[in-house]
Amino acid sequence: MTATFSGPNMSRRQLLRLAGAAGLFASIGVGASACAGPTGLPGKDTLTLALNRSLVSLDNKLNQFDAAVTVQRAVREGLTAIGPDITPVPMLAESFEMVSPTRWTVKLREAVAYSDGRPVKIEDVATALKMYSEVQGSFVAGFFPEFPTVNPVDEREFHLDSKAPIPILDALMALILISPAEDNEPEELQTGVGTGPYVVESFNRGAGTYELLRNEKYWGQAPAVQRVNVRFLPEESSRVIALRSGEVDIIDSISPNSMEQLSGLPGVSIETASSLRMNQIFYNFRKPSSHPLSDARVREALSFAIDGQSLVHDVLIDSVEQAQGVTPASLFGHAKTGDFIYDPAKARKKLANLGVEKLKLKIIWETGEFPSDTAIMEALVQMFGDIGVSTELQQFEPGGNILQWRQGKEGDWDLLGNGFSSPTGLAITMLQGMYAGTAEKEKTRDTYQGYVVPSVAEKIARATIEVDDSKRATYLKVAQQAAWDTWPCAWAFVPKSILARRNRVQDLGLSAANSYPLVNIGLES
Repeated sequence: MTATFSGPNMSRRQLLRLAGAAGLFASIGVGASACAGPTGLPGKDTLTLALNRSLVSLDNKLNQFDAAVTVQRAVREGLTAIGPDITPVPMLAESFEMVSPTRWTVKLREAVAYSDGRPVKIEDVATALKMYSEVQGSFVAGFFPEFPTVNPVDEREFHLDSKAPIPILDALMALILISPAEDNEPEELQTGVGTGPYVVESFNRGAGTYELLRNEKYWGQAPAVQRVNVRFLPEESSRVIALRSGEVDIIDSISPNSMEQLSGLPGVSIETASSLRMNQIFYNFRKPSSHPLSDARVREALSFAIDGQSLVHDVLIDSVEQAQGVTPASLFGHAKTGDFIYDPAKARKKLANLGVEKLKLKIIWETGEFPSDTAIMEALVQMFGDIGVSTELQQFEPGGNILQWRQGKEGDWDLLGNGFSSPTGLAITMLQGMYAGTAEKEKTRDTYQGYVVPSVAEKIARATIEVDDSKRATYLKVAQQAAWDTWPCAWAFVPKSILARRNRVQDLGLSAANSYPLVNIGLES
């Protein structure tokens, strides 16, 4: 869907009020179409989840939006996992220890097997690392400064060796989900087995639905819930209605308006947590040198057009905080590097001094990327219009081809509404994933929106290999300031993790990663 805002005479304040109201109406739902949702009530031993984005795979090589982690890790597991306090904890590894700056020693748990009975082998770990490194456009690969090599010691113990130190490797390995070597491929696996507490009974990738059944052979704590149904309901109004009617038990990533609707309803509770995610209006760094957006001064000038505080208050109902750097303050190692300031007169003056006239911007985003996304984009049209910049919006439905656009393989665009999280809870992971792009990575489009700034990448690399925590913190601050000074986004904000659940769902344990371990959940009869 492509839409251009058509109310040039409307004031910015009026637009923001209408945008907030539009979000409210969408949440309430109008007409029969808003009532579409799963049919039938969940059984007494069945948990039903309704996700706002389509879960296209239970593998995470290419696709791992925050809520997907909950389901993916119920089927496949890593050597480690990120625990509730956002620190790595052992999973398939019995022990995981740094023995030198470039070597970690790992021991697999004894007698851990996949759901089909095959044992977990060291070869599976080596193959997993190879497959994650070879897949093009990998979500996970960008977090690794280099992939370690696996060197077996015996049947259970092995070394992870690297050319340079990787002091956070125990956290990074939580992102590598292990599958049998003979079944693994450099792509998202649609079938296959894992070691997790649940197995896949059936699925429809196109519809985004999965039926999970308790793994009776699970090596760890047995899950209390026998069956988990995963549904994809893109319309927030449908998810809210389905929760209120009891057709689903949990809905994720809800907007502030929906949170207000559901708060205090009998039988419904709201769960909130801090967030490891940053949502951004990010620039396309694949522009030729002749394009105005290739100039950091132009990117900075455009940021003055955005009234971020009004978006936070009037559209997002104070459920987010405006970013003060290139990483969220919730991440370990975050440094404040600057503020987004609203000054449209300054924006116009700067653009004029730079000789930028008749600029037209195209903003793209995928539905559900963050709550109230459409309202925010329509507000941006008005704000940019106030400084004489025209804007076109193109919205992609979930499951569409926005990935090809982001990689520069399809149409052209100027700004992207996108979210990015640090699944390790560390600022260095986000910096590595977004701002450490190289010319070599760009050849395969494995950079973040074409961001390749060697001076920034060098500073990140210095922080990445530093073993001393205090020195790393200093290097991290320098790297974050360098990235901020390139003005990578016109605006950014840090949301909270918000979901709603039926009260029959017990021990949910929502984390800052916007996920929760299914194995811990119980249901009241």
